Amino acid sequence: MPVCANGHDSADDEFCDVCGLAFAGAPTVTAAPKPVVGDCPSCGAPLDGRFCEQCGADSLAAPAPVAATTSAPAVVAWSVVVGADRRYYDSVQAEGGPDADSIGFPPFSPERRFTLRGQQITIGRRSRSRGIEPDIDLIGPPEDPGVSRLHALLVAGEAGWSIVDMNSANGTYLNYSRAGLTSGVPHPLSPGDRVHLGAWTTITVVAG
Repeated sequence: MPVCANGHDSADDEFCDVCGLAFAGAPTVTAAPKPVVGDCPSCGAPLDGRFCEQCGADSLAAPAPVAATTSAPAVVAWSVVVGADRRYYDSVQAEGGPDADSIGFPPFSPERRFTLRGQQITIGRRSRSRGIEPDIDLIGPPEDPGVSRLHALLVAGEAGWSIVDMNSANGTYLNYSRAGLTSGVPHPLSPGDRVHLGAWTTITVVAG
């Protein structure tokens, strides 16, 4: 009967019956790795063993490589250019009206560019007494007296921007048409469109 290093008699010649100590030449047993304690690395469910009871994932398996994602295409920014438009002015004058003769075409009107940001852009003429501060302020100089204090609104959408007439006194027009836009109804715009308001102001939509 073999005796282990601790002096115990053992009927087993590989491991001591008393203390479990291996005799010389006995095969070495490698302990199995302990399962991950915590949450499943795959679905996040609490673990109660090596394999997740929710999704079956092996907590000891190497995590799968994360696939590279393709970045979304950059959205092209829109802007508008505001200026005096002789063609539009002449069409307004041709229709006449009580104030047509008193409003002349400005001899000098530098173009101004506004980048469209956010969800809504107000267009009009500033009035501190009434608390009106439009994002695109057409107070001038030169000042177009035919533009209402809060004349129109540019509204962002998934496909681009739309123009909304805000029940202005003289209306809002598109691409030299003299059929005014219906107040309160968004009208989709495309790059190159021209929005007309007042006596001579044209707002041209630009992509980029």
